[in-house]
Amino acid sequence: MPEDTLTKLAYQTVQQGKSYFGLVHKAVSTQLLNMAAPGPAETKPKPQPLSMELIQTIQKRMNAILETDWQDAEKGVYPASLLFDNAWDDFFRYYPAVWLDMPEMWQRVNEKRYQDFAPGVETQGLPSYYVQNFHHQTNGYLSDESANLYDLQVELLFNGTADPMRRRVLAPLKEGLKAFSNVPPNQIKVLDVACGTGRTLRNIRGMLPKASLYGVDLSAAYLRKANQLLSQIPGTLPQLVQGNGEELPFLDNYFHAVTSVFLFHELPAQARQNVINEAFRVVKPGGTFVICDSIQMSDSPELSIAMENFPEIFHEPYYRHYTTDNLVKRLTDAGFEGISEQVHFMSKYLIAKKPIAVSQEPEKVAAGRAID
Repeated sequence: MPEDTLTKLAYQTVQQGKSYFGLVHKAVSTQLLNMAAPGPAETKPKPQPLSMELIQTIQKRMNAILETDWQDAEKGVYPASLLFDNAWDDFFRYYPAVWLDMPEMWQRVNEKRYQDFAPGVETQGLPSYYVQNFHHQTNGYLSDESANLYDLQVELLFNGTADPMRRRVLAPLKEGLKAFSNVPPNQIKVLDVACGTGRTLRNIRGMLPKASLYGVDLSAAYLRKANQLLSQIPGTLPQLVQGNGEELPFLDNYFHAVTSVFLFHELPAQARQNVINEAFRVVKPGGTFVICDSIQMSDSPELSIAMENFPEIFHEPYYRHYTTDNLVKRLTDAGFEGISEQVHFMSKYLIAKKPIAVSQEPEKVAAGRAID
């Protein structure tokens, strides 16, 4: 059997195992927690049931993104080793903690406590929209414990497809960087906005081993986790900066490309526009901005029930507005052009270019603070 066939079979086997594990985890945990912490009926989430036809549609979409993930690796967009870059150490270390955290999480759900933080968690100076228990996570995104559990929790949520969804930014990113083919690889600069624990940066590093990578995030705890994960791989360590995507601490026209993964659905409308404006400011003329986020009603109306269920089950206060927001218009208003869209599984992608000749409009060009 050819080596590439064996590699594909191994990848499919790993992904199928993740999928089954995620399904079993969610089914068992829901049943156990309903018995252990039933709570008042009026406070319990009331998601709509999914039809068999919808479940089959979701399964087909999942199969399609895994095939695309494999095909992109086979075409050389990124090395096949990224397909097997699984944090097994973290899984075995932190999976028990996921279970131990559930009773406290469900108690917050039953009591509708959505901004509940331990006394030692520092929230001062953070935007009010960020001080939330997103996904009902203990201490939101503001503790080391949360950072340790986050990637595992997202993998369980999406049945092992979180990284395949993140990797869909790599092909348009690589394509966009062709505009700078005259720039040496070690001088290419790429920024990931809301980098979290660094999974997207880790994938970008796999594709661009010599590029200068940067990450910015509001959470010091998640940046500590990102530093830990990114220091495990060869290459120059990405520069990680604590900061707000609405006020990026970088010079105008500094990056050859900017990415943002799973951020926009957790922002109120004006913050979305502010982040897009800032991405436009810091990316070079001819550069690319790639967004990965949740599907929307406009591109996936057949999955409307799944989108309606998501904020019902998880604490996502800005998600409903996000699903009907016109991100293409927001990108155009900021100055981007040549905007294209893709949909893979439960995520959508917007790829936008900053024009070569940019008219500097004062209201869109904020003062940057240099980090070099």
